[in-house]
Amino acid sequence: MNVLSPQTGTAFHMKKGQRLRVMDPEGQQVADLFCFPADDLTDALSSGRSIDYNDTIRFSTASVLYASSGRKLMTIANDTCGVHDFLVTPCSLQMFRMMSGNPHLQHPSCLQNLAGSLAGFGVDPSRIGTTLNIFMNVPVHANGRISVEIPLSKRGDYVELIAETDLIVGLTACSDEGTNAGRCKPIHFEIAPA
Repeated sequence: MNVLSPQTGTAFHMKKGQRLRVMDPEGQQVADLFCFPADDLTDALSSGRSIDYNDTIRFSTASVLYASSGRKLMTIANDTCGVHDFLVTPCSLQMFRMMSGNPHLQHPSCLQNLAGSLAGFGVDPSRIGTTLNIFMNVPVHANGRISVEIPLSKRGDYVELIAETDLIVGLTACSDEGTNAGRCKPIHFEIAPA
């Protein structure tokens, strides 16, 4: 079992057929996931392509994550929570500064953690787009507006994803206190062989 401490991130290789299990050990904690085909870092996970090809903004068991090219990257094999987000970009220092009104605020962010972790694999930070925000609760209201609500994940909930090709994966324990019911908590993950 691997542990992501609160407000941290990591990156790793996955081989085709391997399974990634992302677990919420305490409940109400978001994990941001982004990935690339290992053989083409110019092609990246695409929220828009994935929404288009799955015909939904609600991702759960059997949903497929696609790259910008239309290439299959991952399939959700198991999901005990059922509520995730694929609309909102990873939290950033810019976002925290805008929300606080303090242009000098320093705060860890998922974008910073993904960029730092993926840099070791040669990923340019500009290639990091909208993440699959595992366990994030972002309802879309009748007027089209969205809101970030308390995650519905409970202690021990998990999502298991199968790699459809060799991948470079970035994963965070989300850094935004407001997104995580007021307190940032750890995320656990493990990779099972194909």
